[in-house]
Amino acid sequence: MKIRTIILDLSVKFLLPFLGKTKESYLEQGIRDYAERLRRYLPVEIKVLKEQGRHDPDQVIMAHEAEQLLAQAASASLIVALDPTGREQTSEAMAAALDDWGNRGLHTVCFLIGGHLGLDERVRRQAGLVWSLSRLTFTHEMTRFILLEQLYRACSIRAGHNYHK
Repeated sequence: MKIRTIILDLSVKFLLPFLGKTKESYLEQGIRDYAERLRRYLPVEIKVLKEQGRHDPDQVIMAHEAEQLLAQAASASLIVALDPTGREQTSEAMAAALDDWGNRGLHTVCFLIGGHLGLDERVRRQAGLVWSLSRLTFTHEMTRFILLEQLYRACSIRAGHNYHK
């Protein structure tokens, strides 16, 4: 089966730094699958960062994770923090955001997902946008998968494909 690549009129790249490896094999497979699908539309870079030891106090873990995530996002045009306190999006709104980012000439959009304790307040403050994927609570590994699927869905909407229906 030949995979067709559709280049959208975006020069945006998605950067996704993940804190630690995805431990659940079914989620790792889904993340790889949607990352490959998404790459048909635009560049996607996933970086796996070293996870802070869980024996440290929560504040130390979150501060260390914040430093790592913000260092990865330093050259991004836009930081989108994923947090339960953020604004919920529809798939169509995410597609419209892609259009907006392309029209604004953004080069790299970095999506930040916290570790098992969530995001440090410094990350939320430095983000240009704070989004929530749902009012439900997901593990950070599930959030990776859901984010990639929703970004793929948004690109599919922009390309006029029926995936989203």
